[in-house]
Amino acid sequence: MGLTSRSLLYTVIFVAVLCVGLTVWLWPRLAKRGALPVAGRLGSIAVTQVAIVAAAMLAVNANFEFYGTWNELFGKYDKAPVNVTQLGKGGPYATVGATKDGLVQPAGAQGLDKIKGIPHGPAEKVGKVQSVKILGRRSHAINPAFIYLPPQYFQKQFQRQRFPVAVVISGYPGGIMNLAQHLQVPQTASKLISENKMQPTVIVMIRPTIAPPRDTECVDVPDGPQAETFFTKDLPEALKQTYRVGHDPSAWGAMGYSSGGSCALQLAMREPGVYPAAASLSGDYKIANDLTTGNLFGTGPDAKQKEHEHDLIWRLKNMPVPRVSVLVTSSKKGEKNYGETMKFLQAIKAPMTKSSIILDEGSHHFTTWRREIGPALEWMGQQLTFPQDVVNNAPKKNAPSDSPTPTSTPTPSPGA
Repeated sequence: MGLTSRSLLYTVIFVAVLCVGLTVWLWPRLAKRGALPVAGRLGSIAVTQVAIVAAAMLAVNANFEFYGTWNELFGKYDKAPVNVTQLGKGGPYATVGATKDGLVQPAGAQGLDKIKGIPHGPAEKVGKVQSVKILGRRSHAINPAFIYLPPQYFQKQFQRQRFPVAVVISGYPGGIMNLAQHLQVPQTASKLISENKMQPTVIVMIRPTIAPPRDTECVDVPDGPQAETFFTKDLPEALKQTYRVGHDPSAWGAMGYSSGGSCALQLAMREPGVYPAAASLSGDYKIANDLTTGNLFGTGPDAKQKEHEHDLIWRLKNMPVPRVSVLVTSSKKGEKNYGETMKFLQAIKAPMTKSSIILDEGSHHFTTWRREIGPALEWMGQQLTFPQDVVNNAPKKNAPSDSPTPTSTPTPSPGA
């Protein structure tokens, strides 16, 4: 049984309940003096506690996806390169595109088969969501991901066209299941594209931590996980080698909720040449050490400066302002980040541009973020430039030599 399978979870829960029942039933017989009764009592307590803890840990892991497989739990990874191949029915425009380095590898369902509303049908009509794992060539990280490819990706008239990319990052301790199931990113993007409210965009759904269960916060930790390197170098390299996506930074943006939103802002303001647009749903504006992160900035005289540089309000006051566009969200009532959000917006100056969604009332929860994800995706679509470059392979016979560039209908400004 798989580590995240329901059958395993239900089996362990049944065993835990059975152990509790047996302990209660057998306890009178064990309530005697002597080595054997004492050993029996200790054994029953130990087995029951292990069963209950195992059930709880499996339930938490299934929900937050700290580990997807048994091999991942025990630190065993398959590093053999594998090419991502066919996604649709026939024709060169229906393939993702093979890469000899295998930096994007096909993965199991990773829970994708349990999610309602995922596009089903001919890929050239409804698009497709692919379950993969991303291999970081520099960071040596392996991160699970869902990739949403819009219908146009599979249509003949776009077979040589590259597409813009939105990297959507989950919160911590969340996972890609949360992005697809609770935030409903692919479902919302598919609807917006079909309504011509968002240009066709490849959407990459990924978690922020590259060394679970540690919260790496998209930081390059001295002598530790290189999360910023993964997101700013490894991930773009892997996607550009595998998919028909834009190579110019103007086609790339990052967004996320909670700590994923914090990551998106950090990536854009620290690496504007990679992600010149970022949307943060209820994110924070600085990164600090805590029990889940450990020491992110190292020790010595440079540690404090590194921590300052991950404080975005400090950066706006003390460092050159990057040429990026940002969208931030909060709620006047119910969100702890409202005050800091206002400070961040007030600190922004040219050439940086800003947008916001400020609700009168909302919580740090998916009920609020689902209200915001549609306007945020529309906003992101307005920031990204549809690539003018095309793939180098020659067009097939009877295929048009110049692919038309889709246009998107202007969308209203995000609001409450």
